[in-house]
Amino acid sequence: MTDAASNSRRIAKNTLVLYFRMFVLMLVSLYTSRVVLGALGVENYGIQNVVAGFVSMTTFLTGSLSSAVSRFMTYGLGKGDMPELRKIFSSAVSIQVIMSAAIILILETAGLWFVNGRLNIPPERLNAAGWVYQFSILAFVLGLLNTPFNAAIVAHEKMSVFAYISIFEAICKLAIAFLLKHSPFDVLVFYSLLMVTVSLAVRLISGIYCKRKFEECRKYSPSIDKEIFKSMFSFAGWNFFGNTAFILNTHGVNILMNIFFGVTTNAARGIARQVESVISQFSTNFMTAVNPQITKAYASGDTGYMHNLIRRSTKFSYYLLLFIAIPLFLETESVLKIWLGNVPEHAAAFTRLSIISSLVMILGSSMYTAIMATGNIRKYQIIVTFVGCWVFPLTYIGFLLDMPPEAAYIIYIIVYLILVFVRIFLARQIIGLDAGYFIRKIILTIAAVTLAASVVPFLVHISMEMSFLRLVVVTAVSILYTAAVIYVIGLDKSEKNFIILKSKEMVKWH
Repeated sequence: MTDAASNSRRIAKNTLVLYFRMFVLMLVSLYTSRVVLGALGVENYGIQNVVAGFVSMTTFLTGSLSSAVSRFMTYGLGKGDMPELRKIFSSAVSIQVIMSAAIILILETAGLWFVNGRLNIPPERLNAAGWVYQFSILAFVLGLLNTPFNAAIVAHEKMSVFAYISIFEAICKLAIAFLLKHSPFDVLVFYSLLMVTVSLAVRLISGIYCKRKFEECRKYSPSIDKEIFKSMFSFAGWNFFGNTAFILNTHGVNILMNIFFGVTTNAARGIARQVESVISQFSTNFMTAVNPQITKAYASGDTGYMHNLIRRSTKFSYYLLLFIAIPLFLETESVLKIWLGNVPEHAAAFTRLSIISSLVMILGSSMYTAIMATGNIRKYQIIVTFVGCWVFPLTYIGFLLDMPPEAAYIIYIIVYLILVFVRIFLARQIIGLDAGYFIRKIILTIAAVTLAASVVPFLVHISMEMSFLRLVVVTAVSILYTAAVIYVIGLDKSEKNFIILKSKEMVKWH
């Protein structure tokens, strides 16, 4: 009981730290995007989005291995085996170096051919796009090499350090945005060069901190343990399938939009992805604090606690996202107008659909973490990838049939909603999760809360003319009403009692 209470306090503390990080990043990144869009222009912004996005597609090769590194390090800490943890970290660093070399080879051959010959880029901007491509490769590799160090910080649950590094990175990007008006050469090339500099700084800071604070990072050798290598690549090999589907469904669809609709549509998608990234932090920060506990609970054999974490983290992460999702969905045009001034075509529709997709995606996050903790992911990845991979070909067919670009988001939402139920039943088979209980008490409760919480804010929205006042009123009403709905129908008795108890403690403290 004491351990559970201690873990809960740690989750709460780390969640607060991550929310501080989120609010700082939200303010900085949203303002940065406005300044960057104004400095680059819609065309350059679209080029940067599609070219850097193409480089990021290689995460279908590296993302699976990065997940393996995080899982093995967190699992090693859960077991308390320092010699094993040191071997895991040393192997991870060496593997990432090898993977970086392979990625550079692929991107500088087949990738370079595709960017120069297949992407829809205005001829007069091809030279600038080439420089963006090279700098994007370098930034990507630096991020890849930082993976083991970032995994160590999260596995040790040092969320304050994680937050400070992220805030430092965001402030640097804001400074870059202001420097663009003083660019000594092509502004798009200058922007990409400065972004590489930030990636290098983050890599150095993370590495120095980990080597000073964590024994496994301080005393490691550039070697690969054969058994760990075999286990890690077996895990990564099956995880590879899931990452392939996700990358095709995001960056791959971005390329389809470029081919069918041009760089201005990529600019609108880039805006929507920026908003999606910001609002998803309302839930992913909470999951970042919870995920190490889920993995450690499995490593220590406490499956009951793990199941409880899965259920409650799914529900609370969704509620946290819902607070911002409802008012932003209703007031998308107002927010984008205030934020950007000149709003690209399709940006509002893309943003609304991105909000819905974020709500759907968060439903499977904790189950994914628990299944990854087992290492038994072969069946899971085959089935999930088979279902998820339908987004890309269905989108391509839709575009061939002259469907609008918004169709890509609708297809994505439908497929990933199906995947929520696929994941629930796979979790029942792999980790013994009670699927029926999860659907009744979590999914149906979440659906009821979403519908009920949307009614009053929607009525307020349609009763007023578009204005800043309406934005403020709708946001305030939505937050208060959503909180009331969550308390009345979204929480069980023990959760309500916990809130009452904590509220009384706060009153007494004051």
